[in-house]
Amino acid sequence: MAERVRIILKSGKDQAVKRFHPWIFSGAIKKIYGTAAEGDIVDVFDNKNTFLARGHYQPGSIAVRILSFEDTETGIDFFRERIRKAIDYRKSTVLKNINETNVFRLVHAEGDNLPGLVVDYYNGVVVMQMHSVGMYRLREEFTEILKELLGEKVSAVYDKSGETIPHMSAIVAENGFLYGSSDRVQVSENGFRFIVDIESGQKTGFFIDQRENRKMLAEYSEGRTVLNMFSYTGGFSVYAMKNARLVCSVD
Repeated sequence: MAERVRIILKSGKDQAVKRFHPWIFSGAIKKIYGTAAEGDIVDVFDNKNTFLARGHYQPGSIAVRILSFEDTETGIDFFRERIRKAIDYRKSTVLKNINETNVFRLVHAEGDNLPGLVVDYYNGVVVMQMHSVGMYRLREEFTEILKELLGEKVSAVYDKSGETIPHMSAIVAENGFLYGSSDRVQVSENGFRFIVDIESGQKTGFFIDQRENRKMLAEYSEGRTVLNMFSYTGGFSVYAMKNARLVCSVD
């Protein structure tokens, strides 16, 4: 196995890493020993040659997305375990109420110690977005891991990285199904039903992170007239209609 590329940080630029910040910016780098291609796994050291972290290299402002702050192997078993932990956490939270809400984020990139990887779940259809070449190279492996861990709960896997791979990258990512297919994705969120356009919709198709805000709006809208500007999918409008006197959506 070829020796891994070593990145040395400038004096004083290691403090963020020691506080477990998941990114290393290009301005913090003093020297690179070896030739790092985009997406390669590199080792990061401080100015005194002490190991700090291991992560994916990417030319540009965010030079390294850190996978581990320990000197540990980062093969496919590493990623399987990280994804398994992310899914297990969701099983203890959003997955407990899957009959009422079957749309949620399975893998939250840095939040799940998998920087550059976002995985959203839409009632059996899984949508992945990779924000780094290192993660994009593993899309087929991630598909198999998700099928293994989710079993019959996944019917299709869609890669939507065409707009999220860094613009300076030499990689040309194309959106498309990596497993299965789906012409119509219907989801339920807090009992409300939506049709989601995973292929041409913004982000992965639906603003999943606004679930609690939509729920709150339904409570605040009782007996009121609600104007929803720039309504996009109309998610807030649907919630407001539960109790509002009148809802007007403008997009």
